[in-house]
Amino acid sequence: MKIAVVIPKYGLVGGAEGFAYELTERLAVRDCFDIHVFANQYRRGEAPIVFHKLPILPFPRFIRHISFARSAERKLRQGRFDLIHSHDRIFRTDLLTMHGIPHERWIKNARKKRLTLFDKSMTWVEKRGLTGPTLRMVLPVSELVKDELRKVYAIPEHRMRVIHPGISKERFTLPKRDACRKQVRSRHGLSPSDVVILFVGMNFEIKRLALVLEALAELVQKEKAAFTLKLLVVGKGDRHAYRTLARRLGIEKQIIFAGVTHEVESYYLAADIFVMPSIFDTFGMAVLEAMAAGLPVIITPKVGARDLVTEGLHGFILQENPQPAELAAKIGLLLDPRRRSKMGEAARTMALQHTWDRAADEMEAVYRIQR
Repeated sequence: MKIAVVIPKYGLVGGAEGFAYELTERLAVRDCFDIHVFANQYRRGEAPIVFHKLPILPFPRFIRHISFARSAERKLRQGRFDLIHSHDRIFRTDLLTMHGIPHERWIKNARKKRLTLFDKSMTWVEKRGLTGPTLRMVLPVSELVKDELRKVYAIPEHRMRVIHPGISKERFTLPKRDACRKQVRSRHGLSPSDVVILFVGMNFEIKRLALVLEALAELVQKEKAAFTLKLLVVGKGDRHAYRTLARRLGIEKQIIFAGVTHEVESYYLAADIFVMPSIFDTFGMAVLEAMAAGLPVIITPKVGARDLVTEGLHGFILQENPQPAELAAKIGLLLDPRRRSKMGEAARTMALQHTWDRAADEMEAVYRIQR
């Protein structure tokens, strides 16, 4: 079966890029597939994949998505494929994995901003693709994305199938835990007895880091043992603004900013609790990775990974617009080491059912049905 996979950046940093890479690499080694990747930038893996370069006009900015869609359309016409599977908004595709929600809703509802010319051009390309005659099936990465899509586009239920991202089991083997805890904690001045809350994100505002700081401040005031609580922040954002907030809240000594790391799994294994009360996250790979490392998680209903989290079993799902007191209360429950351990074990068991191999099996089934 000859498959064309379309994505602007293949195998590079990013949720969609990583999803496409992990899935496509696994499918390409199966004898039944001849896979061609159409991308503007790509990192070759070990799988036998044919790559096709798609040029993009970078300027003016609003033309980028239109340029990519037109470039893909021209190149795809030159080949004969059983299926075209896109991971980005283009004009014509058979299968579309939706990594995000309708762009207009993202800008207006999540970012609380007005549409720019760039946003309008992206929305135009999106609409053409999702209402086009060739589209057979839409593959949202979560029920949250699926629900948001159906608020805008009249896509029948039978033409949608959620396929979640996966994890690689070998990245989170528990024998590594003791070594990772010792190494990471020593690096950041954390003691073995500290209860470490982990926050991972590249957008501190959307992930609600301020809410986490305010909740931690409440705990420090209420809990006698709260001085052993530490917040380890991994990722990129306005450190100065959040250090200033932590100082104002009286918890500056409880916060460690680790920056961006290429060994994030070590940080999961070194932590005790994972918190990500995002305003909106179409899936939230960090949640699944934290669960795979055996951490109980605290998220909001607006995190797509909620599909895999059962309240009170794998962690906690807050209200949609949580207050610091609610988050503080949930973290407080996880200060009990037995409860924390039990939830962490359940979270790991759930996460290990959602591997990239399983996702590849699901995608192969879709390919065979839609051929």
